[in-house]
Amino acid sequence: MRTIEDIRKPIQSAYNDYEKALAETMQSDNPLLQEVLRYVYSKQGKQMRPLLVLLAAQLCHGVTDKSIKTAVALETLHNASLIHDDVVDNSPIRHGAEAVHKHWSNKIAVLVGDFMLAKVIACITDIRNTPILNIVARLGESLSSGELVQLHHNRSMWISEEEYFHIIDQKTAQLFASCTEAGAESSGGSQRQVSALREFGHQLGICFQLKDDVLDYSDAEELGKPTMNDLQDGKATLPILVSLQRAPKEEADYIRQLAESLHNSDNRIDAEQEIKSFVLRYEGVRYTYAQMQTHKKSAIEALSIFHDNPTKQSLLDLLEYTINRIH
Repeated sequence: MRTIEDIRKPIQSAYNDYEKALAETMQSDNPLLQEVLRYVYSKQGKQMRPLLVLLAAQLCHGVTDKSIKTAVALETLHNASLIHDDVVDNSPIRHGAEAVHKHWSNKIAVLVGDFMLAKVIACITDIRNTPILNIVARLGESLSSGELVQLHHNRSMWISEEEYFHIIDQKTAQLFASCTEAGAESSGGSQRQVSALREFGHQLGICFQLKDDVLDYSDAEELGKPTMNDLQDGKATLPILVSLQRAPKEEADYIRQLAESLHNSDNRIDAEQEIKSFVLRYEGVRYTYAQMQTHKKSAIEALSIFHDNPTKQSLLDLLEYTINRIH
């Protein structure tokens, strides 16, 4: 499996320009704000969002200055939404470190997120492209709406498979789709190219979230971080939802009670192992993998309109990386 560094090679120079532009955008004369921003951007993950923007642009007519600014805007919007979501969910950890609101305070986290959203507006205004403006605006609406839907369902963590897919569509899938769509738009892609790349990003985003859900049932030692965080936060994902549907009612009711008390269980490790064994027994992980393969096939089909070249191969490799990653 190719690494992210290998996948990035067709647009490495443009990616370097993106990193410089992001650093310039996040500059501030406010010492506290600068400290928080340095903290946020020192804990970055795989940088898949800007990578998708730039690869999509390159696949159409090449990366432009608009592509770089679009990548900065979408990555900044993504990070601002994470900071705000962590406050809403009271999540203590982000990218293996304390979340901003835990390291400083809720007030500081909200205000830093607001500053970043203002930077998004500035970036998009500077691009002067109405379609990209609409893409970013729709994404902001979708991320907020998805979080509200998730909060509503958290009154009862046991949602249907249809409701589950609606939530991940509103959040992860729309984020990835917006990156590829805006990337194609930034390089002057045709409507056919823009639509195809949006579909690829959408299917990739679903695969990304399904893989995250599967990883939650891996061994913590293998994963290198705590597992079952979603269940502890009151969020049931596809592997356990499917398993509960397949299990006898009495056993399913018992597992529901065990999962609902997971966050304050005295024997949390034993409870986690029991839930994992249940999910494996009723093939919830296998079912989720099967769903992932269906969406992978749709993603590959979306790129069929493009001729084979190194950039297209990098997008296909990124899809493969998403499905086979171990963290």
